[in-house]
Amino acid sequence: MTLDLRVLRRSEYDSWHEALELAFGGVEGNVGNTDLLRDLTEIDRSIGVWDGDECVGTTGAYSFRLSVPGGAQVPTAGVTMVSVAATHRRRGVLTSMMRRQLDDVRSWGEPLAVLTASEPAIYGRYGYGVASHALSAEIDTSRVRIRIPGNGDGNGDGTGDDIRLRRVKADDPAVREACEALYAADVAKRPGMPARRPGWERLPVVGTGVSRDGRSGLQCVVAERDGEVVGFTLFHNRPEWDMAGPKGTVELADLHAADPVAYATLWRFLAGIDLTSSIRVRSRPVDDPFRYLVSDPRRCELRVRDDLYLRPVEVAPALEARTYRTPVDVVLEVTDAFCPWNEGRWRLSGDPKGASCARTADAPDLVMSVNELSAVYLGGTSLDALARAGRVREVRAGALDAASVAFGSDIAPWLPHGF
Repeated sequence: MTLDLRVLRRSEYDSWHEALELAFGGVEGNVGNTDLLRDLTEIDRSIGVWDGDECVGTTGAYSFRLSVPGGAQVPTAGVTMVSVAATHRRRGVLTSMMRRQLDDVRSWGEPLAVLTASEPAIYGRYGYGVASHALSAEIDTSRVRIRIPGNGDGNGDGTGDDIRLRRVKADDPAVREACEALYAADVAKRPGMPARRPGWERLPVVGTGVSRDGRSGLQCVVAERDGEVVGFTLFHNRPEWDMAGPKGTVELADLHAADPVAYATLWRFLAGIDLTSSIRVRSRPVDDPFRYLVSDPRRCELRVRDDLYLRPVEVAPALEARTYRTPVDVVLEVTDAFCPWNEGRWRLSGDPKGASCARTADAPDLVMSVNELSAVYLGGTSLDALARAGRVREVRAGALDAASVAFGSDIAPWLPHGF
C-alpha cells in the first residue's frame, strides 16, 4: 500500500501519539507527560506518515526562538517527536519526513532547525551537527566542599549570609513567575537556550509531588536577598540506606541564579541536605561555575556528551542573525546535498556589532559541509578543531585562525531542557 505523508489532523492526534510511544518502547509516558505534550504540540507543524489507517511515522516542529552569540533570539524550528514504526524501517519514511519538514521550515522563514537525537548517527545525513554539549557529574558531597565567593580576590570564602533560602511549592504561580524571570535573564546571556513561550513554563514542574522510581516529588528552594528572588533550584531526593547508614542522592533538575553568591549558596544547600552523600547532575553547561566552586573536582566524576543538534535552514539569514567575537571577512564554500539552496560560496563579514552574508563568485577561503557550519554556529565547537580532524579545509592561509576565533563564544552554548 502506498504510504501517505501529510500534515497532522487534530482528530488523528491520539493515533499519532500512540505510534510515537510505541516506537520509543511502548511504555505510556516514556516520551514525556502525555497531557503536557498534547497541549504543547503544534498540530499544523506536525507530520504523520500513514499506511492505510496505521500511523507509521511521526515528527513535529515547535516554533522556538533560540538564543545565539550576540544575544539575539532567532526563529527556530524545534524538531521533536521523530519516530518510525519498527515494521517500516528502511523504506525512506524518515528521509521523506525530514525532506518535507525542512521545506516547510524554509517556507515559514525560520533560518535554524534544532533537535536532540535519540541516536547520534541518524541526523548527520540531513545536515545537522552537534552544536552544544552537556556536562554530567556525580558529586561526592561527603568529601567535596562548595566554596561561596568572598571578596572577589579568589582567596576569601564567603558565607552567603545575605541570602535567605526558602522552600516553596514549585508550581505556585508567583514562584514560577520569579523563576521564569531568572531563566529568561540567562537566555539573554547564553547561546543555545530556547526562550520559553507561554505554556512552556509548565515543563520544569510537570509531575510536581509525584514519587517515581523511589525518588521524591519535585522540590523547589528559592534564594532571596532583601525579599527578592535571586535564584532557585529544582531537585528530587532519592533516599537510600545501607548497613553503614544513609547515603541518599540529590538529583538536580534545574538551577539558575542572578549572581555568583546566590548561585554558590544554592549549590552548598544541595550538598548539605541531610541523609544524602551525593549530587547527581545530568545536563549542565560545560563551563558551569560549580566546577570552580568544588574543593575536589576529581570526586565529581565529570563527563561531557553531545546534546543540541543544529542546522542552518537558510545559510545567509542564519549567519547574519548572530554576531562574531572579532572582525571577520571570509568566503565560505558550503556543500549541502539535502538542502541544495545552501550550496555554494558565501561571503561573511561580521564583528561584535553585526554581520552580513551574501553569495559571491570570489575564491573560497574555507571549504566545509553544512554539518561543520552547524557544529560551529553557536560557538561551542571551533573551526580549528574541525580542521585538525580533516573536516574543514583552509584555502587562503590565515583564514582559518581568524574565522575560528570570530565564530567562538566566550560563554558555552547550553540546552537547559529537552523538547
